[in-house]
Amino acid sequence: MLMDSKDRVKATSNRRFRKSFIHAVTGVKTAILEERHMRVHITAGMIVIICGVFFKVTKIEWLFLIFSIFNVLTFEMINTAIERAVDVATEDFHPYAKKAKDVAAGAVLLASICSAVVGLFIFIPKLF
Repeated sequence: MLMDSKDRVKATSNRRFRKSFIHAVTGVKTAILEERHMRVHITAGMIVIICGVFFKVTKIEWLFLIFSIFNVLTFEMINTAIERAVDVATEDFHPYAKKAKDVAAGAVLLASICSAVVGLFIFIPKLF
């Protein structure tokens, strides 16, 4: 039986989605295996999750904590991608390359500070 053109598009679309998903998972694995800072952020996130369980945080607090953890991880991956792209683009020192890397690292710093503030707002009242 011949496939209808709509069926072919759907099958191709599903294959493309699957390939895209596999590439995305590979990217996450690469970041975890090759980037020390990514592993540090994951460890910190796991500690936050353990503290959340221990202190019995509310659902809305979980929402803020999980969003904060994944926000930092996302920015760390973007930072890594920018650093690698800049490294491929130029072997020589260039002030714009330095600025691109510094700005990307600054984004991770801001996300980390924001996450720390969220953690302080949630956990300090539970300590006292």
